[in-house]
Amino acid sequence: MNPSTTQARVIVDELVRNGVRHVVLCPGSRNAPLSFALHQAEQKGLLTVHVRIDERSGGFLALGLAKTGAPAVVTCTSGTAVANLHPAVVEAQLTNVPLIALTADRPVDLYRAGASQTINQHDVLGIQTLHLPEGVDEPTTRSLICRAIATDGPTHVNVPFRPPLTPDDDEWPTSDRTPWTATDRTFTVETRPSELPPRTLVLLGDDRPERLLKASRLGWPVIAEPTAPGGLRHGSLLLNAGLPEHLKPDAVLVVGRVTLSRGQQAVLKSVPIVHAVGDQAQWPDTQFTASRASTWLPEPADHDGEWLQAWQSAVKNVSVAVDDLLDAEPWPTGLHVARDLTQAVPSGSLVFVGSSNPIRDVDYAGERRPDITIHANRGAAGIDGSVSTAIGLAVVHDGPAYALMGDLTFLHDSNGLLADRRPDLTIVVLNDDGGGIFSLLEQGAPEHGQSFERIFGTPHGTDMAALCAGYRIPHSTVDGQEEFRSALARPKGLQVVEVQAKRGELRSLHQRLKSTVSNIFSR
Repeated sequence: MNPSTTQARVIVDELVRNGVRHVVLCPGSRNAPLSFALHQAEQKGLLTVHVRIDERSGGFLALGLAKTGAPAVVTCTSGTAVANLHPAVVEAQLTNVPLIALTADRPVDLYRAGASQTINQHDVLGIQTLHLPEGVDEPTTRSLICRAIATDGPTHVNVPFRPPLTPDDDEWPTSDRTPWTATDRTFTVETRPSELPPRTLVLLGDDRPERLLKASRLGWPVIAEPTAPGGLRHGSLLLNAGLPEHLKPDAVLVVGRVTLSRGQQAVLKSVPIVHAVGDQAQWPDTQFTASRASTWLPEPADHDGEWLQAWQSAVKNVSVAVDDLLDAEPWPTGLHVARDLTQAVPSGSLVFVGSSNPIRDVDYAGERRPDITIHANRGAAGIDGSVSTAIGLAVVHDGPAYALMGDLTFLHDSNGLLADRRPDLTIVVLNDDGGGIFSLLEQGAPEHGQSFERIFGTPHGTDMAALCAGYRIPHSTVDGQEEFRSALARPKGLQVVEVQAKRGELRSLHQRLKSTVSNIFSR
């Protein structure tokens, strides 16, 4: 058996021993030993291989596969293929997702020698690189793979291969199924008594699920981003419209990265006490207002029952007003689609929401349901890789799966549709022909109207049906609310549901929405 084949089989075998069950393979020449070993392991029923020709999409597919906590691997050849994994690794790093980038490399003596597809792959992904030895060094190889699995967040494992790169036999390592080094990835949540006042508001962002769940049950009012559990419906909208005096907190407990709403940042600046909870030195504090930071959750010493009741009453009134406003508006807008989708999907559903307007629409208008799970790429909050991430999540989800994203987000990762395994996933594309998010920002103000469409609106005119047909993906366009809700029946296979909307009245609608909420408390 040649050294490269032996090394690749040991790597794959140790990944299997450590519980890896999904590997995304981006074909290439230098990673051929890994490709053969992975195919052999799949034939033995040890894992599932997903093949992608686009490394960027492949990286985000692996991200989706790993988002629920089980490590997933993406492997590729040397050179720029490795650099294309960087966006997914950045997202995994900011959200503690156990994504393993397993990259093939040229032997180090070919560096700076003019060899094809050769770059310096050391720390090229922005995280520390575990360099496996060249050739057969089984103890070191197995130990480093175990270290990669035990790492909190993403890992880059780089392995040089020297020809021959193809196998000359079909042997497989010993059938022992125990890891070389047993590791424990369990995360525990600690709570301690605190001095936070009875009128404390809890903000939940992107963080470890165990900590978010416990924080949502502390008894204080909770405003949670869509990816966090619990939370008051329209809570973020209430913050963005401006909190009335009787609802203002004396302190804010921040758990996880809260990056979605400007209203969140405003309330953080307005209170004297901000307790931030995060991992070690990674506590959330983008406004630099934290007066205390910890890795543990504070236990409430007391609650203000009258204040809690006022919050519940306010949210109920806001909910009625928002629904009345949307019911009076022509369908569809992004807010309509977000509300209808989160209300209509079956119990047990998984929903992936793209960045830009869709995640904010869900935040403002979506239903808060404990029986569905919402995911989003909120680490770097980019629009890249969303189709692939959603597919990865759907593959490992035991139940119906959906995705909601804008047209630019969908187009940015249309290569994600080139899937060898197509899960039961309905991708809802809200197509307003361009960058609707910019309509709501400063550059969408009337005084910038002359330049807006050219440099921010960026209408593309893409025929979504024709694009999906090119990938042989079923596509439908819905024109009404009831038709849309019907299209959200339990998915069978991978399909795209397009909802066409207009951007022209978007800014005005959001202004009326905030005014409606503000007027509730000014009567």
